[in-house]
Amino acid sequence: MALIPYALTRPFLFGLDAETAHALTLDAIAALQNTPLQRLWARPRIADPVTLAGLHFPNRIGLAAGLDKNGRCIDGLGAMGFGFIEVGTVTPKPQPGNPKPRVFRVPQAQALINRMGFNNEGLDVFVANVRRARSFRAAGGVLGLNIGKNAATPIDRAADDYLIALAGVYPHADYITVNISSPNTKDLRTLQTDDALDALLGALQRRRRELAGHHGKRVPLFLKIAPDLAEAQVNAIAALLQRHAVDGVIATNTTVARDAVQGLPHADEAGGLSGRPLLAPSNRVIAQLRAALGSDYPIIGVGGVMSGEDARAKLAAGANLVQIYTGLIYRGPDLAHECARALRGAA
Repeated sequence: MALIPYALTRPFLFGLDAETAHALTLDAIAALQNTPLQRLWARPRIADPVTLAGLHFPNRIGLAAGLDKNGRCIDGLGAMGFGFIEVGTVTPKPQPGNPKPRVFRVPQAQALINRMGFNNEGLDVFVANVRRARSFRAAGGVLGLNIGKNAATPIDRAADDYLIALAGVYPHADYITVNISSPNTKDLRTLQTDDALDALLGALQRRRRELAGHHGKRVPLFLKIAPDLAEAQVNAIAALLQRHAVDGVIATNTTVARDAVQGLPHADEAGGLSGRPLLAPSNRVIAQLRAALGSDYPIIGVGGVMSGEDARAKLAAGANLVQIYTGLIYRGPDLAHECARALRGAA
């Protein structure tokens, strides 16, 4: 069966409300993954193995968290040629997220604005979905699980939610990402400040040591940060990452800045901006992190990757691996293959 060019399906999807198109696509992938019809969107995986944080990645291109919040489509998404997939963000309890509408396309800028608010079905459903995934990991794919706090949990009790989520996902993750940088959960980004982050990372590392002893394995821990940080804040976060022996950092989440889309439809919507306008801000943070952390510290770069050239720019800024999300919506499954090919053999 021939592949369906994304150029033929995109006009239909873009004719729908953005969140409706998202849900419809995930429903189709969930229903058809691991069946012969998966060939409709499957792409060959480029072989470009790299070892980072003790993990062996088949190639350098991954899917960022947020697309598959409940971990329903790991095998189907993995069939697009990704070397690694990150799913979530999951919170301990189910929550509906923010009121709709909450996702907006800005096609003139190849961008999205979302204020989803960690909508997900909760930890129990998430773990059950992850456990059902089989073909992606059997083929050597690396799976990251992204954790957050419930909106109803007071910010001064945020560590409680992260510790619950850490324990819940730990046995099932190749790596775990701590998301403290979404702009769509009230006060969440305050956890990036020095004292709050120091306390959170200390608590997470204590719990991880306990979990490593219980499960007989040490799962790498990554921190996902925002692009809307001054250089002094980036340097302070870098120092805490090293002090607490966090295994890596993901840079960056979406931005609250609107300069790049000013005057365009939906530019004034609240939420996080992703897509092409995020490329330069995220690369700036990546470069600052690399300067602060040295040459060997693992950095996953994400934000604004719409082409193989953009993926190379991430590595040039200092990233070791690259994730995509909004680019997949605008370019389709071929983007993962294009980026992996562009990065093959990079030093």
